[in-house]
Amino acid sequence: MNLHKNARPTPAIRRELRASPLPMAELARRYHLRKATVRSGDDGRNDADRSHRPHRLQTPLAPA
Repeated sequence: MNLHKNARPTPAIRRELRASPLPMAELARRYHLRKATVRSGDDGRNDADRSHRPHRLQTPLAPA
């Protein structure tokens, strides 16, 4: 899978980060992530990606 450089870690990578006994600095170096990204994957939430759709519409709709 080719991911662009700003892509979030995949669910499989997040599971590996959570299960790994290695220090955060080593995991960040191995997966080319920032330490903060590795740390945020350890919060215990599920591995599924959340929706990126807006919660509210930014344009007014005409009554139809």
